[in-house]
Amino acid sequence: MTPNQPAFDASGLLTQSGPLTHDTAQAALAQAAAHMANADFVDAARLYQRVIGFNDAGVTAAAMVGLGEALHRLDDDQAALAEWEAATKLAENEHTYAAWRNVAAARVRAGDLRGALNAYREADRRAPRDDRAEIASRMGWLSKELGDSRASGRYFSQARGDAGFSFALGVIAVTVVVSLAASFVPPERIDLYGILALDKVALAGGELYRLWSVALVHAPIQQMPLHLIFNMLLLYQTGPIVERMYGRFSFLVLYLVVCAGGTLASFAIGTSPDSQYAVGASGAVFGMFGLLIAAEFVHRPALDRQSRGVMGQLVGLVILNLVLGFTVLGNVDNWAHIGGLITGLWLGVLLAPTKVPTLRSMWRRPGPVPGTTVPVFGGGGTVALRAAGLVALGAFFALLWSMGVAAWG
Repeated sequence: MTPNQPAFDASGLLTQSGPLTHDTAQAALAQAAAHMANADFVDAARLYQRVIGFNDAGVTAAAMVGLGEALHRLDDDQAALAEWEAATKLAENEHTYAAWRNVAAARVRAGDLRGALNAYREADRRAPRDDRAEIASRMGWLSKELGDSRASGRYFSQARGDAGFSFALGVIAVTVVVSLAASFVPPERIDLYGILALDKVALAGGELYRLWSVALVHAPIQQMPLHLIFNMLLLYQTGPIVERMYGRFSFLVLYLVVCAGGTLASFAIGTSPDSQYAVGASGAVFGMFGLLIAAEFVHRPALDRQSRGVMGQLVGLVILNLVLGFTVLGNVDNWAHIGGLITGLWLGVLLAPTKVPTLRSMWRRPGPVPGTTVPVFGGGGTVALRAAGLVALGAFFALLWSMGVAAWG
């Protein structure tokens, strides 16, 4: 028996009248789920309709949720919403949560954000622990769209599982403090530039920490104040968005990876004698740019208006900075910018946001079709593809490292 094959053919129930037994009702749900998996939505809808009215609220709710899913796939969203709403009015059962989730998603698609927020609140009351962060994130987005910034911040903090502390702002604070200390502490006391800057000869000699420490120091504030100011302003605009989309700890990991990508590109390709030393977080900042650009085009995350406004400017900002870097501005580590950008783009394609809804997740039902444990979306192929993509990124980093060692070792 295959996973989608029920114990017996329940399609004959459509020609029978009278009440169903519990076993035949369950067989009908399983048969309908198999039809759903095979995209036979009309046949699935007929079987779900046959089960509706069974004298067990859980079984009837399962049929209503399934029928709504079939109708949704048949592009009858209004009828689908009616079935899901009817399921929420039954006695509380194991499918009530899924019904409220589907009602909320349907109202988002219909543009009824207030109704969607209310439905998500009902779903949140019944949500399993693993789903609560996602629902909180959706409520945060809806609250933001409805103009309630205070509630939005509360929901986003709940989604991140924190009390509002931002790792992105923490990175900015540490960078500012270290950069100012490097500018004002006399080198005879402690030479922070010598310790933290990207010294490519030292990096080739094994001082791997310089892959990341370079982002902590900037040009002396007395000589080039805009270097630190611009980088931190851009990180302030983009870092919290990445954090909101992926979570605090994921932001920190992603920041470190794109920073390493920028440093390695500079190490491998920026091999002129006057490029041995470099400072600044611009490689990591360009990595944030690339991550957000790719995530926006590939995954279509649902963000508030302010975040969407920032993301809408990123492509132009990247082009402008690269053009200026190669034509007008001097002493710019363009290869660090490009390396960080490419790394961020690659990660943005591979990794879908986990803390905010995306276009795909908004159209996805919250759990398996009633009667089966086989999800409609997902699967090992996607995981394997992402793993292969991360391995490819690691191989790219290894190539850059070997080129840098050959140039500077």
